[in-house]
Amino acid sequence: MRFLLIFFIVVPLTEMMLLFEVSDLIGGFPTLILVVATAVIGVQILKRQGLSTLLRANQRLQSGELPAQEIIEGMLLAGAGALLLTPGFITDTIGFILLTGPLRRPLARRIIRAGVMNTLARGHGGSSFSFRSGTSSRDYGAGNGNVYEGEYTEDARSTPKLPGIDDEHSGKQP
Repeated sequence: MRFLLIFFIVVPLTEMMLLFEVSDLIGGFPTLILVVATAVIGVQILKRQGLSTLLRANQRLQSGELPAQEIIEGMLLAGAGALLLTPGFITDTIGFILLTGPLRRPLARRIIRAGVMNTLARGHGGSSFSFRSGTSSRDYGAGNGNVYEGEYTEDARSTPKLPGIDDEHSGKQP
């Protein structure tokens, strides 16, 4: 908690100092244009990268695999978008690094291997789950329609009785 407090104080102050230095060198209006341009360019790249990640996740789901890599990459892309929309050159640099696929993919794999998602899941609600890449243990075949797994039990105590109808079928008289 203390780290976050320091982080949210140090980063904005550093960003402001850097923006002041850049504006002293090139002027206030060009600095403003540069900050807005990095945000616009970053959002355009973010759209493409996000769509690409979504398509890869969809392909994995259709092949019966869990898209763990794509889920983590999507979270990193969301963070990159937030950083790019935050005014400043430091946050823009980190955002652009997260947008770069060759840098983002190994980072996502490292997060999966470290089990960070399992730790986060246990911290909320007490349940745990894990992300694993690979194919499903069951082969349902291609094109056989929808497959729904589950269990169904009927408890006689909770089944509503209809007067007259259920009595006829059970042999009892009303």
